[in-house]
Parts: sequence; structure tokens; C-alpha cells
Amino acid sequence: MILDILKGFLVGLCASAPLGPMAILVMQKSLSEGHRSGFLTGLGATCTDTFYSIVAIFALAVAEKFIGDHQVFIETAGGLVIILLGVVMVFKDPFRKMKDQNVPSYSIKDFLQAIATGLSNPGAILVIIALFATFGLAPESKDLSVAPVILAVSSGSVTYWFFFSLFFSKIRKNFKLSTILWIGRISGAIIMVVGMALLADGLMQSLFK
Repeated sequence: MILDILKGFLVGLCASAPLGPMAILVMQKSLSEGHRSGFLTGLGATCTDTFYSIVAIFALAVAEKFIGDHQVFIETAGGLVIILLGVVMVFKDPFRKMKDQNVPSYSIKDFLQAIATGLSNPGAILVIIALFATFGLAPESKDLSVAPVILAVSSGSVTYWFFFSLFFSKIRKNFKLSTILWIGRISGAIIMVVGMALLADGLMQSLFK
């Protein structure tokens, strides 16, 4: 069990590491609003990774069938969500909270935004499944005895996002406000492109299926 817990921790680390929309979002939040905002966003990502891990262990066959049956809708809806997220990042003022001393530089919106972004990309569950296979992590029991493994995955993800957001919140002092603003806009544009690619793929499949 100890070995499985260690493997679960590594799965959580590796699942968070790829540079995708989630990492860009956490980076932008950390640079513009600080460590708390970035880490809270990372915790939203951890929730989706944990959810996908539970699905991978308990309901893999059901999840694969659901994704296969609704792939076009999921990609199209997910693309729209990611595009909207990118638009918000491009046009919002990331320093509004900093100007208003009565408003903290982080909020539950950061957490919920990350969850929405994670759930809009069901391909993430395939990454979790691949990592489980890579590390040879396949718990035989399908009951509460696998809870330590799931918690280990969550711990790995939390650890990654804590230090990821801490790093970018520290180096924000080396940037001018205008530079951080443009980093946020460029990050938003990149996320919009990713969303457009998902949306286009979904539409192409629906038209030429």
C-alpha cells in the first residue's frame, strides 16, 4: 500500500505538469494577483484531477463509453468554455482587485474557474488513465480501501500547484505592471486558440460524422 501511495503522489505531480490551459491560467493568476489566487486556482485543478482519478478507479468502462458517445458535444461545449475563459483573460483588468483595498486579491471565482476549465477538457482523464498504467497503479479492490491512493494523487497535485504558483508569484516583482498585463492578454489569446481548436474539431466531427 505504501508503494501505491507513493505512485499515486507521482501521478498527481505528473498529471499537473503538462503546460496546458490550466497551467497558463494558474501562471496568469499568480503573476497578476499573487500566490493565494494562483494556488486557489491550482486547487480547482486538483479537484478535477481527483475526480478523474476516482472515475479511473471505479468507473473506467462507464467513463470511456460516455466520452465516446458524447465526444462531439463535450469537445464543442468544452471549446466554448475555454474560448470564453480566454476572452475574459484578454479583456479583464487583472489589477482591479489590487486597486480596491477592500477586495482581496483572490476569491472563490478563481477556484470555480479552474474547475470549469478542467471539466471542459475530458481528455485529462485519458492522461490520468495513462499515468496509472505507466506507474503500474491498478488497485485490485474497488472500495474505500483505495482512499489513500486517491488522497495521494490529490496531495501530489496540491504540492505541484503550490510551488508552481509560488514561483510565479515571486518573480512577478521582476515585471512591470504593463508587462504582467500583456502576459495575461497573451495567455488569454493562447487559451482562446486552444478553445477554438477544440470547438473546430467538435464541429468537424459533427458535420462529417
